[in-house]
Amino acid sequence: MSQHIAVVIGVGGMGQAIARRVGPGARLLLADFNEETLDTVTGQLRGEGYEVTSQAVDVSSRASVAALAKRAASLGEVRYVVHTAGLSPAQAPVPAILAVDLLGVALVTEEFGEVVASGGAGVVIASMAAHNYPPFPPEQARELATTPADRLLDLPIADPANFPHAGAAYAFAKRANLVRVQAASVTWGTKGARINAISPGHIATPMGNTELGGEHGAIIQAMIDGSNAKHEGTAADIARAAEFLLSPGAGFISGSDLLVDGGVTAALQTGHITLR
Repeated sequence: MSQHIAVVIGVGGMGQAIARRVGPGARLLLADFNEETLDTVTGQLRGEGYEVTSQAVDVSSRASVAALAKRAASLGEVRYVVHTAGLSPAQAPVPAILAVDLLGVALVTEEFGEVVASGGAGVVIASMAAHNYPPFPPEQARELATTPADRLLDLPIADPANFPHAGAAYAFAKRANLVRVQAASVTWGTKGARINAISPGHIATPMGNTELGGEHGAIIQAMIDGSNAKHEGTAADIARAAEFLLSPGAGFISGSDLLVDGGVTAALQTGHITLR
């Protein structure tokens, strides 16, 4: 019987928490662009008793993602694929946001759709920002869902000139992730596998704390204060959601998005939070 492989791409706060949830009984393959961080997290998890392999990856590069998928398949049965890698508006300009948060998801879903095992499952981390971005017209939604990844950034809708700031590009990319996951659900289904998205709200991770301390921090705090939960989420909240979506208990769920935001979106869309 081949070994059960769990791939976690992006080893920030959410990636680490998810690795700890899905790691028992599996061989973890961790991947990240930052090799220093990757080495540190790999060492920590090994010290905690997890079986871990690591490989650097640039999710905006087809060759790099393909090499990671090939490595995963060489280790054993690829049962879980979790994609958490991304850039926030406080971290990068528009072109980088589109390359990592839009193209990166498309490349990962395509390449790992080739190697995921029957009965396997994937999770893509999107964002509650996707739910506050206007729905795409049907033709544009189909383009974003089905255009091969290598041509995705050539679509007129993905032109960096369309976005006045990184926040707009981020919300666009995350909305596009949801339709991309819907399309991937069909192709992954031919392998007997499932894939879903999770849209976190504000999560207390280093990336989240950077956003909270940035120029839009007051807006983020207002959303937290006006939500049902009235506090930030934790990486463990997202890990528990991912564990469910990867589990047999979610066996009839694919191509969906699970909003895990403490009720922020509900409050925004019903007018209980008004942002100025």
